[in-house]
This record gives sequence, structure tokens and C-alpha cells, in this order.
Amino acid sequence: MENILQIQNLSFGYTKEKLLFDDFSISLKKGEIKAIVGESGAGKSTLFELILKNLKPFKGEIKSAKCSQVFQDPYSSFHPSYTLINQIQDVAPLDDLEAILKLINLDYSLLTKLPHELSGGQLQRASILRAMLMKPDLLLLDEPTSALDNVIQLEVMSMLMKKLENMGMLLITHDIDLAKWCADEIILIG
Repeated sequence: MENILQIQNLSFGYTKEKLLFDDFSISLKKGEIKAIVGESGAGKSTLFELILKNLKPFKGEIKSAKCSQVFQDPYSSFHPSYTLINQIQDVAPLDDLEAILKLINLDYSLLTKLPHELSGGQLQRASILRAMLMKPDLLLLDEPTSALDNVIQLEVMSMLMKKLENMGMLLITHDIDLAKWCADEIILIG
């Protein structure tokens, strides 16, 4: 099976004197979950910015298939003045909407609301819904369950793992137990 993410010999830092990544390499195939674990400031979110081509590496190569992202802060990933359903249908077809709503335990009526009308956990599940509806080959998950209680966290990660036949996932987390539970490989950075 071919790689949906290939990073080779990546070097990057916000200054050339202090590199976050120096000759860093990783590959990911469909069906795999790899977890990036490290302290705050180690470069975990920066890695996603590099994958998404929002930052340019000093050297190295990054190739990725179609990807979508679940951000750590769901409030910053939705516009405050538009309903969630309007924002979701702007970027994704709604083909699997009902099935995914059921899987993530989210009621459709919540999607007709503005972001500030939902709890952090509900909004994070809406963010996961949007990312899944985009049908990515690669799903970038930046602390996707940090706003969820333990029971919902387990349900959401179990649901995501059921979708692995269609995609691969790169997970940023501080939660080493979560990484051990769901990841095929844990990559420590920092």
C-alpha cells in the first residue's frame, strides 16, 4: 500500500539557530494511526502546519494525500456568525451526515446553531464531523479529544478507528495513555 504521508529529512525551526526538526522523517499508510507526543512548544502543531504547506521547511520533502484537520481549539475553527451546518456544507458534501452524527453521538439540531451556543465537547464533535465528511485520505488530529469527557473521548476515538480502512491518521496528543491505546507507532519529539 502506498504512503499517504511521506516526510523525508525535514529540517525546520523558527530560527536557524534553534531547529524544531532536524533530519526528521516519517511515513504513514492508510489504515495506520501514528501519534506525535511531546511537551508544549516541541513542534507538534508546527508539524501539521508544515504538512498543510502553511510553513515552508528549510530542507526536506513533504508529500501528502488529500487531508483534513481537527484543531485543538474548536472555537477558533468555526466562524462565530454562521451556523455550523452552513460552514460544514461549504467545505464538504453531506452524503454521510446521518451516519457520522450517530457515530459521534451528536444531534442534527445542534448543527443549526451558532458555535458559541454549543459546549466545547459538542463543538469538537462538530469539528470531527466536518473533517470526516471531507473524506480525507489523511486525517490530522491535533488534541482532538482534549475538550471531551473520558467516555465521549473513548467513543470518538473508537469511531475514528473504525474509519481506518478509508484513511490514515496522524494524532497529536499529550495523553500518552491515549496514544498507547490507539496508535500503531508513537513518535516522541522535543
